[in-house]
Amino acid sequence: MTSEVQVKIGLGGGCHWCTEAVFQALAGISDVEQGFIRSEPPEDSWSEAVVVTFDPVALPLESLIEIHLRTHSSTSHHKMRGKYRSAVYVYDAGTGVKVGRILRGLQREFEEPLVTHVLSLAGFKLSDERFRNYYATDPDRPFCKTYIDPKLALLRKRYGGVLRETSAAAE
Repeated sequence: MTSEVQVKIGLGGGCHWCTEAVFQALAGISDVEQGFIRSEPPEDSWSEAVVVTFDPVALPLESLIEIHLRTHSSTSHHKMRGKYRSAVYVYDAGTGVKVGRILRGLQREFEEPLVTHVLSLAGFKLSDERFRNYYATDPDRPFCKTYIDPKLALLRKRYGGVLRETSAAAE
């Protein structure tokens, strides 16, 4: 089931090459833009992220957020957090309230506290074209094998029902 409604949301947490590949693999997502994102101060430094456009009927917001949390270190304040801010970036306050509620509900499924923030999306700039569609253009790169393939394996194992047909067949 799909709808005519398309929603945009920003997702940051890990390398944008990884995040891009994860969300390109999901049914219900019509576009994934890889780049750098920022919010309002004090979170106004540029951080790697993607902006996804999705159909909330085909892929509910809660599922999208859960997949985001499970495919990056959403409970870690590691040293790369400045470059890889763990956040969901929203275009409006109403969506921010929904995302906050979803994060609080999903917290029960994690042993450690989530470090993922809900932030307003104040700016986005695309990555250089040669880095976009990083996994799709050459999945045999060592980076892809080491970092992206395990995330996609998790998707196949845990979220097979929301994968695109071509991604499910890539097992």
